[in-house]
Amino acid sequence: MRPDTPADHITEAERLLRTAAQYPEDHEPLFLQAAAHLELAGERARASTLYDELLGSPDTPIDHPHLVKALKAANLWEYGHEAEARAIIDGIRSAGPLDAAPWEIAAETLEAHDELEAAHDFFSTALTLLLAPGEEVPYATQSLLTGRHRVRRLMGVAHDAWDELADTLHTAAVPLDELHDPKRLWSLGSSDPGELQAEINRLRAELGTYRSALSRPFPVAVLHWPEDELRELLTAYPELAQEYLSHEDHLARLEAALRDLHATGTPNLGIVTGTVPSYEAFAASEAASPSDPDLLPQYATTLAARGRAVPWPPARSAACWCGSGRPYRECHGAG
Repeated sequence: MRPDTPADHITEAERLLRTAAQYPEDHEPLFLQAAAHLELAGERARASTLYDELLGSPDTPIDHPHLVKALKAANLWEYGHEAEARAIIDGIRSAGPLDAAPWEIAAETLEAHDELEAAHDFFSTALTLLLAPGEEVPYATQSLLTGRHRVRRLMGVAHDAWDELADTLHTAAVPLDELHDPKRLWSLGSSDPGELQAEINRLRAELGTYRSALSRPFPVAVLHWPEDELRELLTAYPELAQEYLSHEDHLARLEAALRDLHATGTPNLGIVTGTVPSYEAFAASEAASPSDPDLLPQYATTLAARGRAVPWPPARSAACWCGSGRPYRECHGAG
């Protein structure tokens, strides 16, 4: 059952913090989930403390500092710290992170406070930075197109090429132009049965989209072992050698599996990177043997649920997921 009351959200936040203490390698995503529950409970100052703890610890660097800053800014603005929130958002723009999430959160924060031109600028800047002409739109970047479309409809400006691309990627029965129509608010006060039925249909379409997203809160992820970790894994558990013929074969099979999933229309794909100590700890928590190959997909799912997945495919100009340091288009993205 999902938390519903403030007390439920606080209970869930405390559970997540206990889990973070148990699995310090996953403290960042678990802290972020806990902070979200605290915000929903109205404990915004306490949520800010968690964001500050993540950002302020030199001994435990975090993987997504710009995401944490964007979430902190959104939270601060909601309880009266607008100036500090604006300063953080300006810093995100100057830093130019190469992942979509901090841009989206910052833009939606501006939008929520009627800063439509600034929100539009954020969405547009992010897309210019993250989306190469003619490139397939990564799953994480699609929401930037949708958000920009929404803001432009609120601003009353004409469609452009990115709006048309957002329309193309939108799969719900009700078109984006209807979902983002500013006049929808007026129809809520109408006594016309036709207008009310149309609004019910639009709301059902939005609810279906949200339910689809909630049904997969983390990516469908495959497990990647760096070469040194795979060598250590097979030395300790030679029974797993049947799963991994060689490191080169392991990488090739991962890319092939992801392409097959993508070809069948599976969205939100990702890669999680395993380590032997983390895998052994997971096996112990499951009271299972690390040599059991059936444990590997469960381990991958658990890492993804803790926010450890890297979206696939990366931009073709970005570094390849395998860690070679080469651009994806020249490595596993070739061909």
